[in-house]
Amino acid sequence: MEDTKTLSTANLTIGYPPDKVLFTDMNLHLPQGKLVCFMGPNGIGKSTLIRTLAGIQQPLSGTIEGLGSKNIAVVLTDKINAGAMTVEDLLTFGRYPYLNWTITLSESDREKVKEAISNVQIEYLLGRPVHELSDGQVQMVMIARALAQDTPVMLLDEPTAHLDLNNRVEIMNLLRRLAKENNKTILVSTHELDLALQTADLIWLASNQSIKIGIPEDLVLDGTFDQVFQFKGFDLKTGKIEHKPFRDKTIQITGEGPTYLWTRNALARNGYKIQESSENTLLVKDGKPGWTLVTPHQSRDCKTLEEVLNLLEA
Repeated sequence: MEDTKTLSTANLTIGYPPDKVLFTDMNLHLPQGKLVCFMGPNGIGKSTLIRTLAGIQQPLSGTIEGLGSKNIAVVLTDKINAGAMTVEDLLTFGRYPYLNWTITLSESDREKVKEAISNVQIEYLLGRPVHELSDGQVQMVMIARALAQDTPVMLLDEPTAHLDLNNRVEIMNLLRRLAKENNKTILVSTHELDLALQTADLIWLASNQSIKIGIPEDLVLDGTFDQVFQFKGFDLKTGKIEHKPFRDKTIQITGEGPTYLWTRNALARNGYKIQESSENTLLVKDGKPGWTLVTPHQSRDCKTLEEVLNLLEA
């Protein structure tokens, strides 16, 4: 890598001429070795900012320091039209900024491609035509191509869009690992609130033509996320949907661990009010899931939560 520059802006205003302004007077800095998640409501301009920071779209005013194909690698949401190209062929495109007029890969170029393949662990895909890959596999390949470009900064626009949960988790964990182990500066625009809160070092949160920056926990606790997204029926501080009790029956739950948490979830979802003292007590057993329901009329052991719910409704 020839450079260790990151990316910063000075009084940057972006949008579309003549008069559509999305963000104004931004002085942003991407810290080295950090995963930054850029979030905000739909249509606020996340993709536009990514494209502007990448140098693909001109800003309305202000400057960007750190542009260039040897400093920034970009992964966009645009559909890949690779024809019959194989994954290995596509990965070599990451080295094009370094090639001379002969367009011949050197041994060093091939080594960078191998390193990218190893980092993303896509050896099993190399001989496959790109058009045969799943959406998740394509995203992994495009991240590997960006890695082969060997830049200090990576910009990704919605890399987990339309993917299943396993692929979303895998990609976010991969990006976090690349930031930490490879000292990459990574900016990701995303709608994945739950994953961003658990993986990002910093959040850029967009609202009203400006961006507030902070670590995820601070932006949750100070109410910034609630102000921006105006959650309806979702408690961000607990990460749970708010369930209002619709039954007269109350219940006390004792126990701990994952089984206890999922037990609370099942009872709250089914309309029971959970409180510290009640004539109905549910004992969550340690180890293998199991429950003992104690009511004024009976004490019954249960093997499943469905059995518990049926007894409570009887």
